[in-house]
Amino acid sequence: MYSRHKFLPERVLFRPYYNPSYSFDSAPLKILALDTSTEYCSIAVLLDGEILSREVLAKQRHSELILPMLRQMLGEAGLTLAQLDGIAFGAGPGSFTGLRIACGVAQGLAFGADLPVMGICTLEAMAAAAGGDNVIAALDARMSEIYHAAYTKMADEWQPVREPTLCSPQQAPLVRGSGWIGCGSGFSIYGEALRSRYDDCIHRIIGDLRPHASYMIQLAVPRFAKGLGIDPADAAPLYVRNKVALKEKER
Repeated sequence: MYSRHKFLPERVLFRPYYNPSYSFDSAPLKILALDTSTEYCSIAVLLDGEILSREVLAKQRHSELILPMLRQMLGEAGLTLAQLDGIAFGAGPGSFTGLRIACGVAQGLAFGADLPVMGICTLEAMAAAAGGDNVIAALDARMSEIYHAAYTKMADEWQPVREPTLCSPQQAPLVRGSGWIGCGSGFSIYGEALRSRYDDCIHRIIGDLRPHASYMIQLAVPRFAKGLGIDPADAAPLYVRNKVALKEKER
């Protein structure tokens, strides 16, 4: 089902833990965002200060579902691609195939409509949605590993304290201080190991938070407004796992 959300400061708007600090009411940009980095497929459109979004559990059907979802979404919003100001996509880390799909679809749409694109880090998007200023984001990467990053919010921008990486939960990069929020499927699946690793650093865990196109719009809008969109030919996924084609025993 579709849902429409009005983004205003200090209101819970999309998910229980979403607490945006950026108001879209003053931003006339029209942005399309899409994410296929996990088993879910999500799409969002920013129009007149509102976000229209849709998410489905795609499993391995992202390439089959995403274009029909896009057509329906733009039709619901009454928009054509030519009326957009930019396209954002979940660049990763995440599913290798999913990242290629999102990047490829964003490139194809942007080429045809002569639009700039922007890759948004999935872990940063989760941090922005977690409702705190110090966030550790972790996604299950399979094979007893996680995609991990840590961010601190400074002057309405997210600064990486630990850059996105692939690691075991037991070797997750450490952070300083207390009051951190831990979010993502890494914490729901490897919660015991990560709690032990971070000891007293974390005061709250949001294990069901996952990347979503709506969160990516929050990060993309001010960046597009600053002219930071890039040529679609230069867009690329963010891979942090080397030798993705090798079998587990070869890694």
